[in-house]
Amino acid sequence: MKVSEILQVKGNILYTVTPDTDLADAVNTMAEKDIGSLVVMEYGDLVGMLTFREVIKALHGNHGSVQAGTVRRHMDDSPITVTPDTEVNEVRRIMLERHARYLPVMNARTLLGVISFYDVARAVLEAQSFENRMLKAYIRDWPAESAVDD
Repeated sequence: MKVSEILQVKGNILYTVTPDTDLADAVNTMAEKDIGSLVVMEYGDLVGMLTFREVIKALHGNHGSVQAGTVRRHMDDSPITVTPDTEVNEVRRIMLERHARYLPVMNARTLLGVISFYDVARAVLEAQSFENRMLKAYIRDWPAESAVDD
């Protein structure tokens, strides 16, 4: 299974902010849309990611307030990206090794979407469930063995 297949199922809704967006506004967007990340775009290019991890660090550094600063100050300015052709097992490895819960999907310089740890887990579970159903159907319909003449 490839990343492109996950994006097809997930859909194409993508939430972005600019680096100059107030952090408080970005956090409000994340809360209102019930999302864990925002893609940071500037002049049509991916320049960073803002996830709940960066928001928590900002809260900690600002004594519980997000009023100070812009997204640029708190974003991850070098997010790990994958391509539509990246295999899901490679995505799982990257996410686990780098503790990344959100990965932008890029085709050259074009942002196609973001996949989350949840998206990957759901896709893998659905694929395994499908395989299990197919195996059970195959076993249920197993042809009877015929007697072999000696």
